[in-house]
Amino acid sequence: MPISKTVTRIDINQRRIINGADADVIQLYPMKHLFAWEAYNTGNANHWLPTEISMQKDIEQWRSPGVLSDDERKALKTVLGFFTTADSIAANNIVLAFYRHITSPECRMYLLRQGYEEAIHTHAYQYIVESLGLDEGEIFNMYREVDAIYNKDEFILGFNEGIFDPAFKTGTFEADQKFLENIVVFSIILEGIFFYSSFAVMFGFQRQNKMIGSAEQIQYIMRDESQHLNFGINMANTIKEEQPELWTPEFQQRMIDLVKRAVVLECTFAKEVFPTGIFGMNAEGFKQYIEYIADRRLARIGLAQQYNVANPFPWMSEAIDLSKEKNFFETRVTEYQVGGALEW
Repeated sequence: MPISKTVTRIDINQRRIINGADADVIQLYPMKHLFAWEAYNTGNANHWLPTEISMQKDIEQWRSPGVLSDDERKALKTVLGFFTTADSIAANNIVLAFYRHITSPECRMYLLRQGYEEAIHTHAYQYIVESLGLDEGEIFNMYREVDAIYNKDEFILGFNEGIFDPAFKTGTFEADQKFLENIVVFSIILEGIFFYSSFAVMFGFQRQNKMIGSAEQIQYIMRDESQHLNFGINMANTIKEEQPELWTPEFQQRMIDLVKRAVVLECTFAKEVFPTGIFGMNAEGFKQYIEYIADRRLARIGLAQQYNVANPFPWMSEAIDLSKEKNFFETRVTEYQVGGALEW
């Protein structure tokens, strides 16, 4: 697509998340959507790689009879079965949908960072599967073979059908609502609800001093995903401000209904992961936790809470607060090469 020649300077007031002016190239100044620039800088500061984390203790525990129960092994594999497809779905949405239609340069900058982080997450799951010697065919095909995972993936992918169409363009009321719906579904539901019961499973292992290398990687992933969630919420709320006509009562009710459908799907998934319960957690406790975080997501975009329940897993709030006390330069497996150390 050729760059449009103009005689006017960039006007910050014409910057929009979608349907903005001057979307041909990324020109950061004048900067309008500061939340995106802050997210970009935070993402860079939080950079990590899976191979920096030792899996030796996990390997020993996984191979040692009696350390993990059958239910614990099933839970770990089922969670990995969901994770391995979910991040690739998110990455496809960023690369094939979001980036094409978002016209804010700052948001585009962060989307490039976010897409890379999704690749790191996919790498992490492969690293865990390979380190533990799991059956890769079993794990990577769960989205086809386990109904609870398939149904979550199918639900999410259904919202891509319109905006993945090469002929799709924003600029009309219907198209803009469709795009806003996609942002809400991918941010609030996929990254804000569907990931979180699986996160809780992994931190359940961590609290028992089990599979701590795997759990540490998931903790870094959770930190990234929380940033993705916040970014998506900020985009949705900014579009509401820039194009308030899209946020109709009917649209709001549809978003609530979609979240409620997602809660049912996630509760069904929890039953698959916890047929009898582990670590003092069971499907009923997860149902309450899923409802609790669903209410939090709805409130962040100005919608009414639907469940009004307490958080049954208060320790999950602590799990996201990942300190940077660990010195990777003492424990890392790989080495970065910078400046003159690079081999060309």
